[in-house]
Parts: sequence; structure tokens; C-alpha cells
Amino acid sequence: MRRKLFIPGPTEVRDEILEAMSIYMFGHRSSDFSELFNRVVPKVQKALYTGNKIFLATSSSTGLMEASVRNCSNKKVLNCMCGAFSDRWNGITKACNLECDQLKVEWGKAIKPEMVDEKLSTGEFDAITFVHNETSTGLMNPLEEIAEVMKKYPDVLFLVDAVSSMMGVKIEVDKLGIDVCLAGVQKCWALPPGLAIASVSEKAIEKSKQVTGKGYYFDFVTMLEKYWDKSQTTTTPTITHIYALDKQLDRIFAEGLDNRFNRHLQMANYVRDWANQYFEMFPEEGYWSNTVSCIKNTRGISIKDLNKELGNRGYTISNGYGKMKEETFRIATMGDLTLDEIKELIDLINEIAQL
Repeated sequence: MRRKLFIPGPTEVRDEILEAMSIYMFGHRSSDFSELFNRVVPKVQKALYTGNKIFLATSSSTGLMEASVRNCSNKKVLNCMCGAFSDRWNGITKACNLECDQLKVEWGKAIKPEMVDEKLSTGEFDAITFVHNETSTGLMNPLEEIAEVMKKYPDVLFLVDAVSSMMGVKIEVDKLGIDVCLAGVQKCWALPPGLAIASVSEKAIEKSKQVTGKGYYFDFVTMLEKYWDKSQTTTTPTITHIYALDKQLDRIFAEGLDNRFNRHLQMANYVRDWANQYFEMFPEEGYWSNTVSCIKNTRGISIKDLNKELGNRGYTISNGYGKMKEETFRIATMGDLTLDEIKELIDLINEIAQL
């Protein structure tokens, strides 16, 4: 049974995008692929407001999180931690045997600019990892404010996980001075999982040239210099995903970037208003995500049973993440979903939960 997905990834994929992935196959060293590459990359740059090189990686976002720290630090990494996925970046940094420190706050609280400033003022760090939108808690950290702080520290590389915000909110990469901005396509991009995207600055590539022990598959120098001029990727990519990305970018531009971002905000506001009427938002006020709402289960309903009944009717939401299962639940407002679809979902929840 097909279920409409209101979970924070993978998200609902429209039929025309799924159909686009049935394209005939061609070689990744062929002129056909180079033509596809040369169509897609400028569109991604436009969508991210950047002139930086674009890394198309056949991996999950976690692969690019590892790539970022392995390429961008030979001194010490500051990991900003406020939930499961920012915690993961800290775990990745440690697993790569890189020296690191934590800027850690309680789940549901935001990373504030003054916190970052205090840490970076020590001069200990050459890179910072920062999750823009913490999927586990439905919290959107103040990216623009943090970016202002980063301008005081030009020698510190700014590594941003925009996994659940990219293409759901405006991220002006160059204006914000982001050195690596990464995401998987299975969230706000509204494509099937299997491809990850990153914009990578020249500063990050130059830093990578100074770093040893960074591995092969995700080496920025190999990926973004040696093969960039050939309009190719180092290894065989997921060609069908890149072809579908090309089609989806056309659909995104047809909608209009600002229209897309406003649609995400409208959907989020509708869910928030409902949540505050019947439950309570989990993150601290002022930092609520525009792409996934994390809601306190103040009524003590069974989220498992609710989701089971929603599934019987062709819909799915997310339980709380990890330690917050049943204590919270999450409703995604991302990708190609519409406000009307969100209203349909909320009406069903009201009926099933007898709200």
C-alpha cells in the first residue's frame, strides 16, 4: 500500500520525478553525462546562491559530513551539538581521529551566536560543524546570526549540515560565507534517497590540499579539481538520480524559489498553530523549524497507534526520535507537499485522536 509521507525523509516524490529516473543508461565518462553534469551544476549553484563548486556524491549526507571534517581540519574542530544529528557529527569527527571539542546544549535549545563567539575566540579551532535544521528536535538554528560571528574568524572553515533545510528555506551560501553546505536529496529536494549535494568553497579546497589522511572517495581535491574540468565525477555516480535532479530543478524554478520557501513557511505555520492548540511545540520558541515540526505529546496519546491508523488510511508521520519516542512526534512540511495536503493530514489526526 502506498502511503503519503509526512516524515522528515524520505519525503513524498511526485510521479513525474519517479518516471524521470527510468531514463536509458549511458556511461559516466560519456559526452551525454558531461552534458547532464553541465546542465545540473549551474542550476544547483543558482538554487544555493553560490558560485562555489558543487559536489554530487553517490552517498547519504553522512558521507559528506565525514568528507567535510576530513578535508577541512588539521588542527581542531568545534562541534556544535543540540540534537541527534549534530551529535552524530561529533561522533564522526572522533571516529576520524580528529582533535575536537564540543559546544553542547540541551535538546530543543538553539546554538546561539555568543556561544560560538566565545569558543572561537580561543583561537583553538580551524573548523566548525553546524547543523542548520536539527531534524530530531524540529529546531532551526540561527544560521544568519552565526554567519555574522564567523566573519570575525576567516581562518575557521564553516561546515553546515543543511540536510533538512536546503530547498525548504533560503540559504544564500556565498553571502553567508559557508565553506561546505551539504544535504541529501531525499528531504526538501523531494527526490528518492541515494544522492547528496554539497557546495564547496575555494577556501575549503585549498585547506584540503594541506590535509593528509583524508581518504580517497571523498577527497575534495580529486573530486572538485581533477574531475571538475572534465564535467565528471571521480567514480561512477547514480546517473538516474542526477537526471531526476535536473528535472526537479526545472520544476523548482517553475514554482519560483521564493514561492517554494514561502510554501514551506505556510505549511509550518499551519502545523504550529494546530500543535499549540492541542499539544505544545518541543523546541524553544523563536527557533521552530520551517520544514519539520517536533510536537510534545502533552495528551499522552499512543503515537504508535495513531500512526498505525494513519497508515491504514494512506498517511504516515514520524514518532519522536530516539530517546524522545512517544514523548514527541514529528510532522514534516517539506519537499513538494502542499498546504492542502497538510490540512488533510491534520483533519485525519483530529478524527483519529478525537481532538
